[in-house]
Order: sequence, then C-alpha cells, then structure tokens
Amino acid sequence: MYSKVAIKQHPIHPMLVAFPITFYLLTFIAFAIYNFSDAGIFWYKLGFFSNMVAVAAALLAAIPGFIDWAIAIPNKTAAKTDGLIHMCLNLVTLGLFGISAYVINGSWDTPVASLNPPLVLTGLGCVSLLGAGYYGWIMIGVHKVGVSMSPEQEHLQDEYEKEPQHKEPPVMYH
Repeated sequence: MYSKVAIKQHPIHPMLVAFPITFYLLTFIAFAIYNFSDAGIFWYKLGFFSNMVAVAAALLAAIPGFIDWAIAIPNKTAAKTDGLIHMCLNLVTLGLFGISAYVINGSWDTPVASLNPPLVLTGLGCVSLLGAGYYGWIMIGVHKVGVSMSPEQEHLQDEYEKEPQHKEPPVMYH
C-alpha cells in the first residue's frame, strides 16, 4: 500500500474523488438540460452550484492525491508514470471546469447570455475525466495503490513494479 495520507489505513484520496466526479457530471448534465430544453432556471442554478462545488472538491481531493504520488509511490516505476498521467488529466479537467466557473461567475440570478462556452468546457472536462478515471483505476487495479496486501503480496507487487512494463508477450508455437 503506497498511500501515506490515510485514516486508519484507508486512503483519503479515493474517498474524496467521488465528490468532484459527481459534481463535474452534474454540472454538464444540468447545463445541457437548461441549454437544450425549456427547463426552468433551476437547471442553470444547479449547474452553476455544481460547477463551483466541483472545482473546490477537486482541489481538496488533489492534495492527498499529490502527496501520495510525490512521497509514497516509488520513483522509476510504472505506478509513478501512470500516476503522473492520472494527475495531468485531472488537472486538465480541473482547468476546464475552472474556466467554466470563471465564465459563469456572478451570473446566479441572471444566466450568462450564451451557455455554449461553459457547455463545451464542461463537456471536454467530462471527456478528460474519463481518461483520468481510467488511469485512476490502473493505479488501484494494476499498481495496487491504496490496496491493503499481505507482506507476501506486497513483495510480489514491488517486484512487479520493478520489471519493465512493455515486454512483448512470449510467442506460443503449436
């Protein structure tokens, strides 16, 4: 288990990521409903609120994630590289939603004239979120970051992480 930011051996980063993920998706959905239907102002305000909360929650979730990546994951491992990709995709997502939050800031009572820029930004943010989620799962499912293991399992995982990750599979002849 590489995670260093934990409560009773439960990593904090995976506990927190559910919040920005939920609010990212809710932002895009609410803006889409408001933009493409005759739905009332409720949907705009839900998107506005969700956008702001998503950015704050992502910043909060990023802190333990960065600490784990910087301190806990061994250097020169596939886990470190995949963690960097995961982090960069999350920063792209955060940046896109941050720009959207800037565009809509101050428009709680009167929606922005065109919701197209925030809709495009949050849509692209959801696409980059998919990539970040993929690499997040690689961190857990393949590299076992934040997964409790027996000492024997930890030894095997450490050996696995030291191996070159791009070996060709053996050729089977019949």
